[in-house]
Amino acid sequence: MNENIGAEDLETIAFEIGVVVPKSSGNNKDGDETNDCIEVLVDEFRKAGLIIDRVVGLQNEFLRLGAPLKTLGQAAAELQLKKRTHIGVDLQFHWDEVEAYERQPDGSLFSWFERYCCYRHIIYGIVNTSTSTVILKSDGNEVHWEPGKPLLRTLESMGIVKEVFPVHDETKRKQLLRSWALNWWDFTVQPIDDICNYYGTKIASYFAFLGMYTRWMLFPAAFGLTVQLVDFGSLQLFVLSAFFISIISWAVLFFQFWKRKNSALLVRWQMNYPAVDNESKYLEGEWYQFQSPVELMKKQGADKTDKPRGKEAFQREEWLGHFMRFRNDAMIILSIICLQLPFELAFAHVYEVLRSDVSKFCLTAVYLFTIQYFNKIGGKISVKLVKYENNKNIERRADSWVYKVFGLYFMQSYIGIFYHALLHRNIMTLRQVLIQRLIISEVLENMLENSLPYLKYSFKKYRAVGNKRKREKGTSSEKTQYMSRVEKEYLKPDYSASIGEELEDGLFDDFLELALQFGMIMMFACAFPLGFAFATLNNITEIRTDALKLLAMLRRPIPRPDATIGAWLNIFQFLIVMSICTNCILLVCLYDHEGKWKISPGIAAILIMEHVLLLLKFVFSRIVPEEPAWIKANRMKNATHVHDMCSRQLLRSISGEKMHAELKKDE
Repeated sequence: MNENIGAEDLETIAFEIGVVVPKSSGNNKDGDETNDCIEVLVDEFRKAGLIIDRVVGLQNEFLRLGAPLKTLGQAAAELQLKKRTHIGVDLQFHWDEVEAYERQPDGSLFSWFERYCCYRHIIYGIVNTSTSTVILKSDGNEVHWEPGKPLLRTLESMGIVKEVFPVHDETKRKQLLRSWALNWWDFTVQPIDDICNYYGTKIASYFAFLGMYTRWMLFPAAFGLTVQLVDFGSLQLFVLSAFFISIISWAVLFFQFWKRKNSALLVRWQMNYPAVDNESKYLEGEWYQFQSPVELMKKQGADKTDKPRGKEAFQREEWLGHFMRFRNDAMIILSIICLQLPFELAFAHVYEVLRSDVSKFCLTAVYLFTIQYFNKIGGKISVKLVKYENNKNIERRADSWVYKVFGLYFMQSYIGIFYHALLHRNIMTLRQVLIQRLIISEVLENMLENSLPYLKYSFKKYRAVGNKRKREKGTSSEKTQYMSRVEKEYLKPDYSASIGEELEDGLFDDFLELALQFGMIMMFACAFPLGFAFATLNNITEIRTDALKLLAMLRRPIPRPDATIGAWLNIFQFLIVMSICTNCILLVCLYDHEGKWKISPGIAAILIMEHVLLLLKFVFSRIVPEEPAWIKANRMKNATHVHDMCSRQLLRSISGEKMHAELKKDE
């Protein structure tokens, strides 16, 4: 613990970073700890202005790091972070002018992502400023800390520092447990600002989208429940058509109003995309794996000495990037058509032919095992392809990867259903398949999603306690040592994606589950209107279970700078277009029982309705503006204010230069 900080001050410090190091073995024969690696690291952390809480665990020692506001502010100034000022303009941060900057919704100066950037800058900015190599000791081994090299990187390369990870703030975590994860009475109401402050804008955007999506789904759920349970007789086809038109209109309007809400959240959370892009030298520099300030300085220096590129170079780079993306997308699409499509059709056909339930179960087990392996291979290939694309930052690379991988999941999730709907034209079988996918699969996925992290943590905890007992066997003099909170967090799994961990975190699986559910209930709405009610109940549960998973079962995730749902918005829009086509085909199948496919007035009306709905989607997208009027007004007001200030400053500068020239002339 830092001896210079009182007990009352320590209660107000939030320890947000953990560093895992080996336990002291006590084998220092000289008794001199001045050159011990861990002691030197702790001393350097204190010199950098950090507060350290040392916790000895069963197997390792944990350094919990906190920082006063001044330390974070000085680091933010060194990073040249841009922050929103009271006049609505993003300016480079200066600690001396701290009162000029707006606060976060919870009253704090920095967001969680900004604090995380500052922490990483501080701890990886500790370098050997001397001209000679410093010899450090670790369990009798020598560690050479070379001039200009970061200490933490040196110790990580030697395996002395095992990991650096974000840790939970117990006070805020318990508050979120009460107001969010365990607050079932509010259904879709969530403390979005508190989530943003604790987890960052990306995760907060997901939960804001999930909450709004679930609230809006109450209307189609009630309508679908009525259509499914009430027998309308000869008007059934007409009612289904009205239901189809209403859900398409609902989906288009929902995403337009989500764009409006998302733009309001961007303003509330002080997000500015041009500012993030301009800071890409730091933020983009593999924000999962931060570079040391020395490496960044070298890169920035190299950038400054480079000659300015001409128009031809920019055009060449632009079109090369477009060509690489087109080539990669074409490779993925051809692979899906030539490899996955025949496999999925063969499985659907064999499953339909088999009569024995045991045979179907065995076939499904083989299929699930094979498809998981296929998805992992596809994800790895997509990651390698994305690396060759000219994307601006890691969020753009992640979006490009999501588009490619979603094609794999789209094919495996829907091709069997298309097979039953279009080839066999059996609506009852189609409804059974949809019920299995919506109810059984989602229940199993939720159980696995929440039980697997707990099982992994329990297994790691069991191994840690077992190894401790083996080492202390026969030494009854020591008291039983219990596992500390930070050690339990260290043993918990990361919030990582099932595939593509290099580019995505656990949000990929959460958004994928939502997108596949949305496609299922939208594309086959006319065959199973009750699906919206099942999806609504599942999403109400999903809000609380996902919150509980993040707060209790997983480590605190690394924050991401983005505040939108990214590529998933375009995927949802694509699914709306697909649902227009598939539901029109389903209506034709329901209308044309004999399968003659003759152009009768009913079928002609359905085809006309398809084109009208496609036009309606375009019209609604233009009628409802994506940005509220008050945001545009504030932007214009701020721009005018900045223009006036710059004009006055420029006039003063011109007047000063003119007066200086006249005085010089008089002399």
